Amino acid sequence: MSANVRSTRPVVLDSFAVLCFFEKQPGWEQVRALLRELSSARRRAIVSLINLGEIYYIVAQRQGPAAARLVVEHLARLPIEIAPVDRPLTLRAAEFKSTLPVSYADAFCLATAEARRARVMTGDPEFRSAEALVDIVWLPQRRPRL
Repeated sequence: MSANVRSTRPVVLDSFAVLCFFEKQPGWEQVRALLRELSSARRRAIVSLINLGEIYYIVAQRQGPAAARLVVEHLARLPIEIAPVDRPLTLRAAEFKSTLPVSYADAFCLATAEARRARVMTGDPEFRSAEALVDIVWLPQRRPRL
């Protein structure tokens, strides 16, 4: 599936896609191209607040809290909306987690995509179990490392 913005459907980035972009891992150019297209169209990608926390703790564990704060600052300058989390979204994420072999943070990505009628951009193989539920824009499936 193409990630271009000619489609009016929004795109939710999971932590894999964001970390891939910042690390310049295989597929980072695809994320960059999407963000450029969205910026040109005055639109934004979406990242769940829970996935933002996941991104922060992964970077903090690997490079320290200062690096994690820098990543969050950089994210704020990109065409990315941080999607809030409320009770219905939390319960839907819990439903996904209870029925799919995905992480809790990935369940929030799925719930956000479903609520926004959006596609998910990821390379995380856990999302294979959700392909019948949401459209997925696949990045190369190599786990990003910071």
